[in-house]
Amino acid sequence: MGRISFKGMLGLVLSAICFAVSIFFPWWALRLTAPQYKEGLYMWVYPYKMEGNLDIINSLNHYIGMKQFSEATFPELSYLSYIVGGVAILTLVIAISRNRTLLAGWTVIILALGIVGIYDIYRWLHTFGANLSSSAPIEVDPFTPPIFGTNQLANFETFSFFSYGAGFAGIAIFLLLVVLWKGKERHV
Repeated sequence: MGRISFKGMLGLVLSAICFAVSIFFPWWALRLTAPQYKEGLYMWVYPYKMEGNLDIINSLNHYIGMKQFSEATFPELSYLSYIVGGVAILTLVIAISRNRTLLAGWTVIILALGIVGIYDIYRWLHTFGANLSSSAPIEVDPFTPPIFGTNQLANFETFSFFSYGAGFAGIAIFLLLVVLWKGKERHV
């Protein structure tokens, strides 16, 4: 497949930096709004922690019988940042090696990891929304919150979205694809 060009190598270095930087920003978020919470309640999910109005959200979720959100509930948060850091390092190693065959294989692996990550978010959203306690004070039908988009639940409107960390990871993946497509060293 040839070697990666010098510009392609720089693109991969930038990709590795984007992967590394993504660790320090939230990847996914949820905003809940209702008449009594016009400013919105937020939950920010980083690769290693959760932040936001978790206490209030959990106390509200209790009324519909949803399990509590916490870092302990999501085992992925104990190791995901290490995986992303490893991805950044291996991307940098491939940049230095300038080997397009390695880049092709690596890109397939990264795309597969992205699909698995999105499925994992869906799986958790489904698990939390579909397994409601039957003894909850307010009875609602089981549901699956969207990974991206809005949902109406009683008087709450939820908006789920990918945040800055996912944006950095997306840029990193885009750079991998561009370098794979256009980054071949040319001989004249």
